[in-house]
Amino acid sequence: MTPNVLSIVVPTYNERDRVENLVDEVCAVFRARRLAAELVIVDDNSPDGTGALADRLADRYPLRVVHRSGKLGLGTAVIDGFRVASSDILGVMDADLSHPADVVPGMLGILHATSSDMVVASRYIAGGGSKNWSALRLLMSRFACVLAAPVTPVRDATSGFFLVRRAAIEGVNIAAGGFKICLELLVRGRIRSVAEVPYVFVGRTAGESKMNLREATGYLKQLLDLCAVRFAKGAPPRPHYHRVSPQELRDAVPSASPSR
Repeated sequence: MTPNVLSIVVPTYNERDRVENLVDEVCAVFRARRLAAELVIVDDNSPDGTGALADRLADRYPLRVVHRSGKLGLGTAVIDGFRVASSDILGVMDADLSHPADVVPGMLGILHATSSDMVVASRYIAGGGSKNWSALRLLMSRFACVLAAPVTPVRDATSGFFLVRRAAIEGVNIAAGGFKICLELLVRGRIRSVAEVPYVFVGRTAGESKMNLREATGYLKQLLDLCAVRFAKGAPPRPHYHRVSPQELRDAVPSASPSR
């Protein structure tokens, strides 16, 4: 059996109405590009039966399912997914179909072409953007990313869509288990080089922003902690940064491997 070259972790909570479409879309991209890859769904005991549905889907798709006892935080869900993943290249996507699966092959190509430790899909560089978001939510998101500028060169540091080499984060302890895992790994991981690629985020979930006073306070505390890490005596330098153009991303899509 060909070893997997990529594992994508998807944290879920009450995503029963979307999870089958998500799995089908992502695995269709794997098949089209003939990528030896897998999905890892980490479900936080969803009362709507998301985890049970994922178990059934695992009979038909390259899919592992991790069941947790409750809502234990997005960041820790990602780390738990990484632990069971079989690949040396790890990815993260949201479960709500807001991250386009067809961008993944280009991200993988850029990771190899630039010899980067991490590739972040970005709404906030040329070619990126957001759809179906209110002006207020967009403003809050942009402001959160601006606040992260002292600790990372990545423009969309709060992105939930990224790939990272296992070797760059193995053994790294995250401190903000419920908050921005991408930002945590960018600063606490052994990220020597990072590439940022454009994509268009499509907001498909109804309701208000999750940002409230508690979330805002937690994010500010996370930033203060990460500033202490970034500017500590003897801390490693900021990673080499490569901003990828839309054309570079298209050119990086690997050719489909021949059938075996």
